[in-house]
Amino acid sequence: MTLRKFAGLGALLSLISPGIAMAQEAPLDSGDTAWMLTATALVLFMTIPGLALFYGGMVRSKNILSVMMQCFAITGLMSVLWMVYGYSLAFDTAGMEAGVTNLSSFVGGLGRAFLSGLTPDSLTGTVPESVFITFQMTFAIITPALIVGAFAERMKFSAMLVFMGVWFTLVYAPIAHMVWGGDGGLMWDWGVLDFAGGTVVHINAGIAGLVACIVLGKRKGFPTTPMAPHNLGLTLIGAAMLWIGWFGFNAGSSLGANGTAGMAMLVTQIATAAAALSWMFAEWRTHGKPSALGIASGVVAGLVAITPAAGTVGPMGALIIGLASGVICFVCATSLKRKLGYDDSLDAFGVHGVGGIVGALLTGVFAAPALGGFGEVDNIALQLWIQLKGVLFTVVYTAIVTFVILKVIDVVMGLRVSEEEETIGLDLSLHNERGYNL
Repeated sequence: MTLRKFAGLGALLSLISPGIAMAQEAPLDSGDTAWMLTATALVLFMTIPGLALFYGGMVRSKNILSVMMQCFAITGLMSVLWMVYGYSLAFDTAGMEAGVTNLSSFVGGLGRAFLSGLTPDSLTGTVPESVFITFQMTFAIITPALIVGAFAERMKFSAMLVFMGVWFTLVYAPIAHMVWGGDGGLMWDWGVLDFAGGTVVHINAGIAGLVACIVLGKRKGFPTTPMAPHNLGLTLIGAAMLWIGWFGFNAGSSLGANGTAGMAMLVTQIATAAAALSWMFAEWRTHGKPSALGIASGVVAGLVAITPAAGTVGPMGALIIGLASGVICFVCATSLKRKLGYDDSLDAFGVHGVGGIVGALLTGVFAAPALGGFGEVDNIALQLWIQLKGVLFTVVYTAIVTFVILKVIDVVMGLRVSEEEETIGLDLSLHNERGYNL
């Protein structure tokens, strides 16, 4: 699919050799480079401070620092692992060939380990490869950080670090490679449309979060003990930062300052606004009053759902995706969670997992020009099947590997803090600090 190869995050991988960047036909473009530098900073801004504040306000006051600490530690850990081998596992194209399924279809090699071959003159399309590497690094940072919301207030900090490092290696990098790696990548060859990470980031993190919260078990006192967010002001500030930063996430995925970036920005705004309103009105109708936490959650649901579609859907498609994601994520984060009884502390699965699935599937519908999209989708039913196949593969792969990683870590070092530490709060018991000294 020509448009998919032009617009997606894996768009220009065919221009990069397995070792060093090949000479490019197109010279460096200062406008594209300036935009990508900005987009990269915006995506990092989504994790620190955006996600840290969003999650930090939703936990109890005795755990605010633990959640923020996890976001900062993950930012450091993923940055180093991305440089050492993550970029290579995700984007090394050695051995890949369109239509051929082999080991290289599932994960890249180590030809770019330690960013071997990178120079100031290396290009990815019309931007420095160093900028592309950093942009992709910010995606590798926020994905595991999203998982934190599912097991907040009960995992050991040491176990969290080990889990995130192994999960990044065995789950994130291979899924990114399969979806964005270019010709020869498993889901790339299937034709899965994922412009900016609906599958790679949100379904991946959401499913991992669901597995993690089930394996760890419920927080002490859940669901009978009140565990209300301690500072919704912080959560709303974090949600606002995520909303703004997401323009880098989606519009930046065009890898240039072009019409695709402009349309991605527009549809991101439309879908997010629609989801915020649809969650708010669904909650208003169900519970009698609209809440600040509800509209903040609706914002994130819309941002998540439009992510895979941002490069291929038009304004009407974005509106429908936003309206649908707000309502569906509201139901899953409230009624479904209560019915099934799992303790997804901050609704990582209910918002990111479910929102990612909704967005991935509806991308297959509204990317079609017949419905106002800009993708090369002539057969909506076929593309919907391709999207579903990508979703199912990611769900199964991520769930199984995440479960195994958690079980092994639990045997080796234990996953969960003691009951006493959980009662005291992770801020004091794990970090010997308080978020508030009154």
